[in-house]
Amino acid sequence: MNNIKVVLLLLVLSISMPSQAGVLSKKRNVLFIAVDDLKPIGGLYGDKTIYTPHLDKLAQTGFVFDNNHCQQAVCAPTRASILTGKRPDYTQIWDLKTFIRDKQPDIVTLPQYFHSKGYQTAAIGKVFDKRSVDEKHDSLSWSIPYLEAEGSSVVGGGYMKETRRVSTECADVADSTTMDGRMALDGIELMRQLASDDEPFFLAVGFHKPHLPFAAPKKYWDLYDRSKIKTALFTEKAEGSPDYAYQPGWEVRSQYEDVPKDFDVPISIEKQKELIHGYYACVSFIDQQIGLVIDELDKLGIRENTLIVLWGDHGWHLGDHNMWCKHTNFEQATRSPLVIALDDKYVGTTNAPTEFVDVFPTICDLANVKTPNYIDGLSLEPIMNGDRTEVKPMAVSQFTRWPDRMGYTFRDTRYRYTVWMSEHFRSGQVYDASLIDDEELYDYQKDPLETKNLIGDAVYSEVRKSMVEKSKVFFNEAVEKKK
Repeated sequence: MNNIKVVLLLLVLSISMPSQAGVLSKKRNVLFIAVDDLKPIGGLYGDKTIYTPHLDKLAQTGFVFDNNHCQQAVCAPTRASILTGKRPDYTQIWDLKTFIRDKQPDIVTLPQYFHSKGYQTAAIGKVFDKRSVDEKHDSLSWSIPYLEAEGSSVVGGGYMKETRRVSTECADVADSTTMDGRMALDGIELMRQLASDDEPFFLAVGFHKPHLPFAAPKKYWDLYDRSKIKTALFTEKAEGSPDYAYQPGWEVRSQYEDVPKDFDVPISIEKQKELIHGYYACVSFIDQQIGLVIDELDKLGIRENTLIVLWGDHGWHLGDHNMWCKHTNFEQATRSPLVIALDDKYVGTTNAPTEFVDVFPTICDLANVKTPNYIDGLSLEPIMNGDRTEVKPMAVSQFTRWPDRMGYTFRDTRYRYTVWMSEHFRSGQVYDASLIDDEELYDYQKDPLETKNLIGDAVYSEVRKSMVEKSKVFFNEAVEKKK
């Protein structure tokens, strides 16, 4: 009789308790944090001079992709790529004025896909670039209608008190009075609403700073001594590189009255230090807002089942090669922050080449959602769980030089190879070597500042040959995908 009772008890338990497989298959929440113009700096990247305690803490409990690159170093194209898992030559978003769904009306975005899998999806702030989507921030992506944060119609988030169009602002105000500060609080409130429902959620929070103008509360400026701020170590063009590979700082020079508009007039060292100081202050300010949002997961008791994805949409030149802003195929523009955390389950750092098209399938894998088969990227979970050291040989970025030249740049663990193609060539067309205008090759182990284009150096002939072959594989695969 006792044996019968034991058997019955075990049977009841097996029915009432979820299996281990069922626990592991539970869909996870996703907190998707976007930061505008954030380059890979701060303690998590080994730079102890930048005050980023919350990002550092996230990195200590997550996985840092140290060699991650955007698809195109400007807002709309790179955001279109990370949010669709497709490259710019597919989305056809290469500028700041084309609507994604005008070119690809049936494209399925990351949050739209998660909504189709039973998720609540919501966003606040700059997730897409608003110049590439409808008034509701791509209405098909969100189950909860997008509500634009106050002041977000101003590129970069605007000013706190300043009335002139200047590049920096330091004001003694509370974080909560700034647009990004208010947005962090609104994002927290939105998270609370989502967490109260039984359905899993995909919440995107997009911060505007450190985008220009570099406006941040005074306490973040006070973290830095401007006299100790160092300007870029190398401010020349790389020897042997094409002039058109560079840009004169269009954004900062054309929009702000305190920066010389004449491209031939150098920005003074004093002004350079002010700009760098302002950028650092904005990074520290946003670090604090990110900390508030992430801490709310713990307060709500949902951190364990929430996947955190932190990314900056591209890098930013801070005076290197005498350039400011982004808009290039160089390292400081394409290399972009990417940190993924899931309750201490995956902790580490990798130098394997990764790119933003990889984020879509990685989130699917980690959230226990089936990955669609049309994504251009590859899941990074095998790197995170230690099964593989890399999932691809290189990351691919691109940038156009109008009217008809496109540069494709290929970054592996050590080298960058850039090929500039003419006559409106795009991946998906048959590779034609006769369309090559220029090539660049940089060795980041021996020349991290990109001081010399090594494409004609005999010592690197085999490296060049290898990188060219890798680029051909990419172009050939693009042709096959298009068939």
